[in-house]
Amino acid sequence: MDKFLIQGGTKLRGEVRISGAKNAALPLLAATILAETPITITNVPNLKDVNTLVELIAGLGVTICYENGHLVRADTSTLDNQFAPYELVKTMRASILVLGPLLARYGTARVSLPGGCAIGSRPVDQHLKALEALGATIEVENGYVNAHVDGRLKGGEVIFDMVTVGGTENILMAAVLADGVTTIRNAAKEPEITDLAHMLVKMGAKIEGIDTDTLVVTGVEHLNGCEHAVVADRIETGSYLAAAAITGGCIKTTHTDPTLLESVLEKFEEMGAEVTRGEDWIELDMQDKRPKAVSFRTLPHPEFPTDMQAQVMAVNTIAKGFATISETIFENRFMHVPELSRMGANIQVEGNDAVVTGVDKLSAAPVMATDLRASFSLVLAALAAEGETLVDRIYHIDRGYEKIEEKLQGLGAQIKRVSE
Repeated sequence: MDKFLIQGGTKLRGEVRISGAKNAALPLLAATILAETPITITNVPNLKDVNTLVELIAGLGVTICYENGHLVRADTSTLDNQFAPYELVKTMRASILVLGPLLARYGTARVSLPGGCAIGSRPVDQHLKALEALGATIEVENGYVNAHVDGRLKGGEVIFDMVTVGGTENILMAAVLADGVTTIRNAAKEPEITDLAHMLVKMGAKIEGIDTDTLVVTGVEHLNGCEHAVVADRIETGSYLAAAAITGGCIKTTHTDPTLLESVLEKFEEMGAEVTRGEDWIELDMQDKRPKAVSFRTLPHPEFPTDMQAQVMAVNTIAKGFATISETIFENRFMHVPELSRMGANIQVEGNDAVVTGVDKLSAAPVMATDLRASFSLVLAALAAEGETLVDRIYHIDRGYEKIEEKLQGLGAQIKRVSE
C-alpha cells in the first residue's frame, strides 16, 4: 500500500497548474449517457474516481475512450444495458449519478447503492424521491435501486428537503428529457452544477435559473453531443493556497477561477496572507509570517465549502490565537482531528464544532488518512511539521488530487511516494 514520506520545514514557493474539477467531471461523464451523438469532454482530471466512472459507463456498453489522461470521447450508440454493478459503484458515491440519465433516456435502470468516503450517511433518498416526483417507479432491494418508467418521465415540481449537490445533478439530468416542465426548488448552486447545466445546454437542453436555487427545465425530445471543458477545481486550488499559508510561502495557482473561491480567499486574507487575483490565477503570499487563526462555518455554496474545512483547520493548528470551526454539511467530518492531534495540534471537538488553539510548531508522527480532504490536511500538517512524517492510506488522496507529489515537489516540498 502506498504512503507519503514528507520532510517538513520547507517554505513552498512557485507556480502550480490546477486540474479540472473531479466534482464537475463525474456528473459530466454521467451526462454523456444522454447524448445520441458522440461527445467530447476536455480538461478531465486523471484520477481514480474518473477512471472508475469511465469503467462503469463502458460496462453499460458505451464506446468510451480516455485519451491522454485528460480527454474523454463517448459514443452511446453502442449502449446495450442499464446495469451498474456493486463491484464498481461500491468504491465511489458519485456512481449513483448514472441513475437519472439512464432512466430519462432508456426508461429503466438498475444501480447499486453507492459507497465512497465514510464522512456521513449522505443518503440517496433525496435522489429517489425527486425521480418519483417525475413519475418513476422505484424499488430498493438487495442493495440495488431498481427504477423504471412507462414511456417518458413527466415534468413536475421537485422540492428538496435539504440542499443536495448529487441530488440536484441527478434530477437535472433526468428532467432534460422529461415530457413537460420540471421546477427544481432548493437546488444546490455549486459551480460544478453550473458547469453541468452549461454542458447540457450545449447538448440542446432548455434550462432556466442556472446559478440559482430554482431551476426550471423544459424537456426536449433528444440531446446531441458537444465538446465541453471541465471547470477548474476550486478545492484543489484552495488546497495548494493552504500549503503556502501553512508553510509561510508563496504559491501561484494557474488555470483556475478566482470567482469560485471567494469565501475561502477571504479567510486566507483574514489570516494575514496577501492574496492577489487575475483572470485565471490566484497567488497567496504569506510573506514568511505565521498566520492568524480564523473561525468559519461550512455552508452550501457560495459560503465556505465543507471540502475546504480540513485544509483550513490544518493551517489553524499552527496559527496565532484560536478559532472555532462549525461543520454543518456532513457529520463525521472531523475524523482528521485525532491524526492532527498526534502531530501536536490542540483541537477540542464537541458535536459539530471544533476549537483549534494554534501551537508554535507541529511534530512529525505516523498518521493515517481517513477520507479525501482529510488526507490533504495531513499532508499540509506534515509540510509544516518538524521531522519526517509518514502518511498512510493515501489511496484516499489519489481519488481527488492529480499528481499531488509531482505538483508539491515542483513547489519545493520534500515528499515522495513509498510502498511498504
